[in-house]
Amino acid sequence: MRGRLAFGPIAGGTIALAAACVFGTAVLAAGPEPGSVFVPARYGSTELGQLLNSEPELVVAGERLNVGLLRRFYALHGFEPVWTTRQAQANLLTNAVLRAGDHGLAPGLFHANLLQQTARLQPLERELLLSDAFLSYADALARGAMPVERRSDDEALTPGPIDVAAVLDAAIDSPDPAAVIEAQAPTTPTYRALRRVLESYRSGIRVGDRATTIRLREIEVNLERQRWLPRRLPPDRVWVNVADARLILYRADRPVFSTRVIVGEDYKRNQSPEFRATIDGIQFNPPWNVPDYIAAEEILPKISYDPNYLRRHNMVMEPNGELQQLPGPASGLGTIKFDMPNRFDVYLHDTPSKNLFSRSDRHISHGCIRVQDPRELAALLMQQPIDMINQAIAMGSTTQSTLPVPVPVFVVYQTAFVDIDGTLQFRPDAYHRDAEIWRRLQTPLMARSRSAELWP
Repeated sequence: MRGRLAFGPIAGGTIALAAACVFGTAVLAAGPEPGSVFVPARYGSTELGQLLNSEPELVVAGERLNVGLLRRFYALHGFEPVWTTRQAQANLLTNAVLRAGDHGLAPGLFHANLLQQTARLQPLERELLLSDAFLSYADALARGAMPVERRSDDEALTPGPIDVAAVLDAAIDSPDPAAVIEAQAPTTPTYRALRRVLESYRSGIRVGDRATTIRLREIEVNLERQRWLPRRLPPDRVWVNVADARLILYRADRPVFSTRVIVGEDYKRNQSPEFRATIDGIQFNPPWNVPDYIAAEEILPKISYDPNYLRRHNMVMEPNGELQQLPGPASGLGTIKFDMPNRFDVYLHDTPSKNLFSRSDRHISHGCIRVQDPRELAALLMQQPIDMINQAIAMGSTTQSTLPVPVPVFVVYQTAFVDIDGTLQFRPDAYHRDAEIWRRLQTPLMARSRSAELWP
């Protein structure tokens, strides 16, 4: 049986604790009858240790706390209270949480309302609420308010692991605890620019100004997307912004090449995902192994009324029933494919349909990314003259070349960003992803369990 515990206001207006936890035959209970308590040694014998050992969830006034983070933090302090002897630090960190809007985060995500009325809470409630607010805020700045485990499968970018319990532990012993927490946020040019614009918009916004309110949402959403990125981007990288339909190659953090791309259409299954991979090789004159769903939905129906369809498109049916388009100038992959293994099977490649790059809306592929100038990009990645790339293609046969140095590639979806000239740009939300992120940035994680229902 899973244990439950909840904090909340009772009818008389006071704050009380209800807890029930079963571990075999041992029970922790609040009420007139005493209960026996089993607490593993790693939690110590403190009241905090007992509560955190009660396992599944903690709820204060209807708002759920992050038990895992709390356990990790209090393990660093012997499961003893922290804030009773650190009131000054608690005040500084509380003020930082209440300023979360400066990062496009709703303070309510971090118990802002309760933080402003902690005098109503019992000491243990206040202790846990403060810690959870500070830990959750640090985690949101470090990984995003929507960390990867809360996002859709095709929003897979992540800054990497970080121990926010250790961050808060370092903060409380520093001269400026709030600065330690704030340092978890990105420092990219785009993040800094979006924060400046956010401040400017908010200082000048007028009640009922709907146009500005839509722009503010874009800024807040894209601040969140910046928090999904590594804090130190590789200085050499390929950067593909799907919302902008453009690719940029960086060397030593400076843009050295830019080209248009064609990306996935807005149909959900064909949208280009957000992820990181590594380009480690290039195929010249690649064949195209047609994905099963494209074969079934788009090609096989055409074969039924056009028996010469495969021959005319230089395609063959493999013994296993799969379709392959042979290499050639009319191949769907063109003459170059950039190998970048990833679980989405999305990659960069050439295309014979060069006219499509003149379109303003280039969200028209099945998810892979077509590059307008693939030969120039290949030459830069291979660190060879473009003549060498042309010679490899002119051979006509499929060949594989390994990059001298693998290059990371980031496929992002940023509807607000700073371009290579330092200008803040906005792009349409072709995939309609912004609204869900904005909603999650405004909605506190409320308790949704029977334990919360113990209190009116």
